[in-house]
Amino acid sequence: MKNTLYPPSAGLALAVATPLLALLASLSPGRTVYAQTPTSNTTTIARAMPDSAADPFQWLEEVQGAQALAWVGKENQRSLDVLQADARFASLQQQALAIVQASDRVPMPSFRGRHIDNFWQDASAVRGVWRRTDLASYRSATPRWETVLDFDALAQAESANWVYKGASCLQPAQRLCLVSLSDGGKDAVQMREFDTETKSFVQGGFALPAAKQQAAWLDQDSLLVARPWNPEDVTESGYPYIVKRLRRGQSLAQAQEVFRGDKKDVGNWPGVIRDSQGGFVTAYVERSVAFFAKEFHILTDKGPVRLPVPLKSSLRGYLDGHIIFSLQEAWTPVAGGPTFAQSSLVSFDLAAALATPSKLAVQLVFAPHARQSIQGVSHTASRLVLSLSTNVVGEMMSFTHGPQGWSGQRLDLPSPASLGVVSASEEDDKLFVSATSFLVPTTLWLADAATGRTEALKASPARFDAQGLITEQREAISKDGTRIPYFVVRRKDLPMDGQAPTLLYAYGGFQVPMNPAYSALTGKLWLERGGVYVLANIRGGGEFGPAWHQAGLKTQRQVIYDDFVAVAQDLIARKVTSPRRLGIQGGSNGGLLMGVQLTQRPDLWNAVVVQVPLLDMLRYHKLLAGASWVAEYGSPDDPTEAAFLAQLSPYHQLKAGVAYPEPFFVTSTKDDRVHPGHARKMAAKMQAMGLPFYYYENTDGGHAAAANLKETAKRVSLEMVYLSRKLMD
Repeated sequence: MKNTLYPPSAGLALAVATPLLALLASLSPGRTVYAQTPTSNTTTIARAMPDSAADPFQWLEEVQGAQALAWVGKENQRSLDVLQADARFASLQQQALAIVQASDRVPMPSFRGRHIDNFWQDASAVRGVWRRTDLASYRSATPRWETVLDFDALAQAESANWVYKGASCLQPAQRLCLVSLSDGGKDAVQMREFDTETKSFVQGGFALPAAKQQAAWLDQDSLLVARPWNPEDVTESGYPYIVKRLRRGQSLAQAQEVFRGDKKDVGNWPGVIRDSQGGFVTAYVERSVAFFAKEFHILTDKGPVRLPVPLKSSLRGYLDGHIIFSLQEAWTPVAGGPTFAQSSLVSFDLAAALATPSKLAVQLVFAPHARQSIQGVSHTASRLVLSLSTNVVGEMMSFTHGPQGWSGQRLDLPSPASLGVVSASEEDDKLFVSATSFLVPTTLWLADAATGRTEALKASPARFDAQGLITEQREAISKDGTRIPYFVVRRKDLPMDGQAPTLLYAYGGFQVPMNPAYSALTGKLWLERGGVYVLANIRGGGEFGPAWHQAGLKTQRQVIYDDFVAVAQDLIARKVTSPRRLGIQGGSNGGLLMGVQLTQRPDLWNAVVVQVPLLDMLRYHKLLAGASWVAEYGSPDDPTEAAFLAQLSPYHQLKAGVAYPEPFFVTSTKDDRVHPGHARKMAAKMQAMGLPFYYYENTDGGHAAAANLKETAKRVSLEMVYLSRKLMD
């Protein structure tokens, strides 16, 4: 599924946008430069319920309510009876299972000390296994894997549906790790201390009960933890705002408070900065005062000290004594001094900044141009590595710091392709890089950031027949004249008669980019069967940096939906397809995009796949983590913004007597990020209006709507049957 909410510091966290990002989400306990922000926080259901008479379907917001689950069960069965009975379903599911469980997939690696770690799932390891080898063995065709932790065995022993959510290990030894375990795919996790040498959970070790929480190692015997210490210790967005130091052997009640934000914040997250040898430098707290506004507080012996960086900036790393930030707004650090442009990557000496913050000496690392963006920042022992996108084509640069500042060189990697760092070693300058494109299977490269040398290490076998297929990059002109790039994957000999079954995908939010990537499931189940696939790089995303994203914030959001329509109209004008053969798909924030397109332009589509969506935009801020997204969408409590939201809210814009395409809603009961009530209520309202729809709510799966590979194969196959019935028949 191309949608999973990112951490608040990265965007609504609504979209693992491409298969590449999904690959990069594999196990990486080996390096923690500074702690990652959690995906969302600790709430359960809706807060502040308005008069239910104003919303006759509000009872569906009760996630585990008997009446609501009975409705879900009935609608699930009604839709499954049709889709699974289709003659194509069994074959598509079998093909999907063969792909997702294939044993010859590239095992995505992570540097962890002398080990190369990997998280692996297949037919026999449904929940997955954390395993390791060494670099020499990993280079071979058949690495010798040593199991560290078997999550299927753990789930069976504890009679639990554990979903692995990552591990954070204490540097530099990286022997002790905090393993995060989720019930059925929820964002809420319990964290347990694990010893990678004994391959067992530490008896009497750190154990944090399930919550949406974040922890960072200070040393072997203490953690920084942000969590709901009491049920009321959450922000209006449902995130923790109190950070405490927890020492080994202490109960949660004995932890010592080190930082307190405000209940009106989005959330507060602890982190630790370490040098390239893994040595402790300092601890900090990232205070999100709004979704795109953050303060960074260094925790000193005299208390927290706020770094003098702009609110719209993001901490990206630490190297050679310099702390590194990306800017989402222009910044003049010292009055009368130079101004650094929006989207620039900058650095400054951390010790000097703490000593004399009024004399900040900021250095430029890299400044992207207007059609370029920085999509990833990593570091090795001595180099800073930037993943760049230039007109939605990847490149990678390695930077070193010296007396004259920063200097960089390009790494010799394939082009055109989407490039991303899978893992970077902090013991030397090696890094694993993934290269992917629509028609070329993902290749794993081993690069040396210091010398620039690169080596193709492993490649995934082709999963579908790409012979005769081509990729084109085109541009559509949006309503306000803006050029909107998009990719078309099609047969070279496709007749331009408007009859090609076409699937159009986009996201359009939270500065999340949509990059070309090899999707075996899309290739096998759609392209190989004669379908056309289109990826649109609409505003709201991160393809061209902060300005591309900010163009569609709040009451400016209609430009995002206009961009999407412009791409569709361009496809129709070029006679690639027609409304009869055009389907659209999107998840999370992209699910909102689908809902808007369903209600604003029902004439343009014949199929709409609406995955884990936001749809009630006048109430979204009262459901789960929705309040944290007000900076993106606007506030329903603000009269001006509420008036705008009312005009685009799919749930409110659905009208009787309109000929809508028959949509397919996909969600999860255990999605504790975007409330399943959005999809439930929209479907129920359509039902009351006598409008047809399909509905599938997986009981597990969290925001990905699938907790394991088998569930993923089933969900994708259901979607492909639906698309086939609507666009191919």
